[in-house]
Amino acid sequence: QVQLVESGGGLVQAGGSLRLSCAASGDTFSNHGMGWFRQAPGKEREFVAAINWSGEDTNYADPAKGRFTITRGNAKNTMSLQMNSLKPEDTASYYCAASLYTIVVVTTDFYDYWGQGTQVTVSS
Repeated sequence: QVQLVESGGGLVQAGGSLRLSCAASGDTFSNHGMGWFRQAPGKEREFVAAINWSGEDTNYADPAKGRFTITRGNAKNTMSLQMNSLKPEDTASYYCAASLYTIVVVTTDFYDYWGQGTQVTVSS
């Protein structure tokens, strides 16, 4: 079992930055590939970014490429998402997720543990 708690969301103007954090507890953190997903009202949950167990391999959804950076610190059981150049369309609840696979995983089906989410609102 893995428990995940997100933090760092908030209200920011377009062009601004936010850094989301995910704190994990329970199972050995490095046993899990990790990911960030987001869900806007009325829309399905969508992939944002993912990272493998060691942090050496990452993958980003097209809207996140060049603006967002995913990192992890296995010593502290944490994962982060640095979001720059934010746009109003980035407004959503952001979820941290842990997979039973150690590799990069980009689909929700392969994630077994989810946080409660943190709200990000970008004003124009």
